[in-house]
Amino acid sequence: METTLASTGASQKEQDLFRTISFTTLFTGIADLLATNLHFYFATGHGSTLKLTGAEEPVSLITYMTQGGPQHVFKYIAEGVFGAEAASGGKLMIAWGAVFHFMIAFFFTTFLFLIYRKAGRWFNNTFLTGFAYGIFTWTVMNLVVIPLSRINTFPVDLLQSAIAAVILVLAIGFPVALAAHRFYSRKRPG
Repeated sequence: METTLASTGASQKEQDLFRTISFTTLFTGIADLLATNLHFYFATGHGSTLKLTGAEEPVSLITYMTQGGPQHVFKYIAEGVFGAEAASGGKLMIAWGAVFHFMIAFFFTTFLFLIYRKAGRWFNNTFLTGFAYGIFTWTVMNLVVIPLSRINTFPVDLLQSAIAAVILVLAIGFPVALAAHRFYSRKRPG
């Protein structure tokens, strides 16, 4: 009977961990997409270069978000696997970009959850851990993932690199560190 209770308790903890990682991934993936799209919107002259409405003047953020602006971000992500043809691809490339985006978010979320107890001791501060993890995420994406992908470019613009790092700190580093801290700080029965 004790073995059954112990295995049930361990199974419950694993389910709680997976559920927490999944919800955190969903949150961070959406936060990263929103931040990236806001950055893309302002960096492209308020969407005017996208010609979403057929007009040359800038479009509103709402028009940008509802008339296909985010598809460019998803196609860029898909380009890492499918190459330049992803940019001219249709809805399938957008779907692949979304899948790859959330797979990457899941990987980074899971990794911090796995190392959090040790990382928390290294930094001894949840926000410092989140900051360091956001910078780590930017470093891995820009020095490993993108160079190994079919995009194969490293951002040389210091300002754009800094903005991308800040986005990852705010959208990935802090939320994942806070979720991991909260998960491991909770008292569990048994």
